[in-house]
Parts: sequence; structure tokens; C-alpha cells
Amino acid sequence: MRLPDMPLHDPFVVADEKTRTYYLYTSNDPSVSGVDGTGTMVYRSHDLRDWTRPVVVFLAAEQKEMWATDGGWAPEVHEWDGRYYLFTTLHNQDRPLPVPPPNRWGTPFQIPAYMRGTITAVSSSPLGPFTVVDPARPTPPANLMTLDGTLHVDPAGQPWMVYAHEWLQTIDGTMEAIRLAPDLSRTIGDPVFLFKASDASWLTEEIPGGLPNQLPPYITDGPQLHRTPDGSLLMLWSTYEKNVVGADGNISGGYVQTYAVSESGTITGPWRQHRPLVRDDSGHGMLFHTFDGRLMMVLHRPFENARGKLYEMEIVGDELRVLRRRADLDGGG
Repeated sequence: MRLPDMPLHDPFVVADEKTRTYYLYTSNDPSVSGVDGTGTMVYRSHDLRDWTRPVVVFLAAEQKEMWATDGGWAPEVHEWDGRYYLFTTLHNQDRPLPVPPPNRWGTPFQIPAYMRGTITAVSSSPLGPFTVVDPARPTPPANLMTLDGTLHVDPAGQPWMVYAHEWLQTIDGTMEAIRLAPDLSRTIGDPVFLFKASDASWLTEEIPGGLPNQLPPYITDGPQLHRTPDGSLLMLWSTYEKNVVGADGNISGGYVQTYAVSESGTITGPWRQHRPLVRDDSGHGMLFHTFDGRLMMVLHRPFENARGKLYEMEIVGDELRVLRRRADLDGGG
């Protein structure tokens, strides 16, 4: 298979040096995996051009007494302490979360919320099968509606889960982080606020004036942390532009891939926002190195019926730059 033929939303690549294999994880799609159900599947390649048909490595319905079996978004796999850990987002609309009454906490209306969050599952192999660590609840606090959890390990060796806190609870979506136990089985302490979506000044600059409906949500999606050669800490993340006016006066826009830099070099920031790397309804990207040492970014485009797109990248100081699009690998488009 090649990337134009591969359904691929929220892509995540693990470049395994031992086997010289690229593992490309995404949400299970029965049309290509042949397996029904919410879960995670993985494609494999040795050259980023030709890929195997996917195999399913996790199914929510196979987990005993699982708190949720819908979603299966943003799967990613990390090797940690000799084992492989899968993070993926599930939700359960039948388990509502408390919603404040209108005008409390500055929210002029009620927005229904329900349990959503990233789960942690473990396996001895990148091909699974992965078994959920705690079937009773998501890894971040269960009273928060969250998604897209990723792993960050700080210079002291402390693991963190970094996640997006849904705009459905916050209106202005946030990025937050929480410490994990050494075996990634549970959280430690309280969440730490990192930044809010509207901190990206380019986003608010785009909003047109003179419109009747100007309460757009600000969305945070897809965090991924990357340490640069000079020690800087970058975070890739995605959001939606606010530059298209609908006939009803509402504001919308396409999905974009952007990033931020921690001014302290630590997860707690403060975080300085940069302008988007890729627009054109593209996002949820992550960085990885090829076996010959090139820095690559994979993301999906468009948001609906997504396919994987590859970019060769460079880092100058703490600035992340697109060098070139790798249409020779992803087929263009």
C-alpha cells in the first residue's frame, strides 16, 4: 500500500532502529483492516513509501469492564522501560459530566459534556495486543473532558502526560500536563496549565470585525513534544483558523499545524506561540527521525477522509521550519 490509498487520521510514527521498521499508527478503519470495532491499527514500512496492510493492535471492546468503547482517536505508541505503551482517546456519551448553569464562570450558555479522555494500554510488542492499564477511567482526571494525550519525559526522567482540554468545557481550549507514575499506570498530583488556544496571536488577528456572532470556540488538538539539539523544548499542536465568515455570521476556518516553544526549556513554560507551519486543512502532526537521520513531520490532510502527508523539516535554534514537501513519498495532494 502507499499513502494515498491509506486512511490515516491523527498519524503517529515509531521508527524502530532494531528492526529498521517504521510503525504508523492510526484509528482502526475496518475498510482496510478487515476488523470491526473502535481501536488502533498499524501500517509498517522500511522506506516510508511502501506499506503493509494494517493490523489491529488494540480493540476497546476486547477490554474487560471498559468505561468507554467509542472514539479511538489519536493513538500513539511509546517505548518505556522495556515495554510499549499505547495512548488513545475514548469517550462515552452515556456518562455525562456536570455542567454549570448559564452565566456561571462566565459561560452564557450550557454545553453538554461527557466522559472523554486518553487511556493507557501496554504490550510487550509494538504490534500488540495492547491491554488497558485501568479499564475504569481515563488517565487524566475523569471530571475533565480531554483528548490527544501524549508522553513527555522531562530531564529528570519524570514522565508526564500532556493533553488537550476540550473547548466544550473551557470555550478557549487549553493544553495541560500531569505527572505520571514511573510505570505510567496512574497520575501523580494535579494538572498543570500550559497555555490556551487563543494565546496564538495570529489566530485572534484573523477574526473579522462587524459580525453578529463572535463567540468562536478556540480549539487545542494534537500535542507532541520534541527536544531540539540545543535543548529547547517544542510542542507541535493543531487548531482551527478563524477567518471564514458563514452566511449566518459564524466564524470558522481550516485545520492548521502550528507549534510553540517553551521559554524555560521545561514543560511548564511559559510557552511562546509561533505561526502555522502548514495550513490547507492539515494538522495533528508529529516529528520523527528517519534511519538516515532526517527530521520528518507526518500529518493528515484533509480533516475529513484524511491521508498522511510527509514533510522534511529542519530546526534552527528553537525555530522549526519546513524544508520541503515529500510528495515522492506521500503521493502529493
